[in-house]
Formats: sequence, C-alpha cells, structure tokens
Amino acid sequence: MFALDGKKSISIFLFLTLLPLLSHHMEIQLPLSDLTFVLSWWKVWGLCGGAMFTTRWFVQMYYSRKAGYSVIPLGYWIMSLLGSFMLLTYFLFGKNDSVGILTNLLPPFVAAYNLRLELAYRKKQRATSNG
Repeated sequence: MFALDGKKSISIFLFLTLLPLLSHHMEIQLPLSDLTFVLSWWKVWGLCGGAMFTTRWFVQMYYSRKAGYSVIPLGYWIMSLLGSFMLLTYFLFGKNDSVGILTNLLPPFVAAYNLRLELAYRKKQRATSNG
C-alpha cells in the first residue's frame, strides 16, 4: 500500500486542480447502441474526487487490519478533505446540481476539522515525547 504524505497529497491536489481548467470534452460512442457518452474535464475531476473519497475506506481498512483494531490514519482525513472538495467543486461548477451541492457541502468541513484535531494531537504527542 502507498503512504500518503503531505508532499504527495499536495502534488496530486495541484495536478487535479489544473485538470478542469481545460474546457475540452470528448464524445464517446457507446458500443452496440446509439448512446453517446460525453467526457469533459469536469467529469474527470468529479470521477477522480469520487474515487478519492471512496478509496479512503480501503486506506482505513488496510491500516486497521495492520494494527489489529480500528484505526483512522492521517491519509484517511487527507483523502476525505481532497475528495469531498473535488466533488463539491464538480457539483458547483461542472454540473451545477443542487442535490450534489447540498450532499457535498458538509463533508469538507468535517474532514478539515478532524484533520486539524489529528494534527494537533500529533503535535502534542511529539512535544510530550521530546520534552
């Protein structure tokens, strides 16, 4: 499994932030039908956000299995924050869907709050162990 540190997270985030700035789209003819699938950069952005938000559960499961008890690692909160932010921006700017906006409005704040708590706890633990 990969470790999601700060530098990797920022690099991934910056790359994915620049993706939707391109306004091109691609039409894909679905096989054996007359349906056309339109793939835009906003759709790619939303799919990547959904994938990041979903795969955080696998990261959590991996670390819990490794520890032998339920653990919520730092990477879980980073992936929650980035994935929910990506989904929210997709629904705000790419799709303009009120249901998607409302259902993705709260998760970035909850993830940011929990990430802040986790980082403060780790800082306190380091200060205690060093002093």
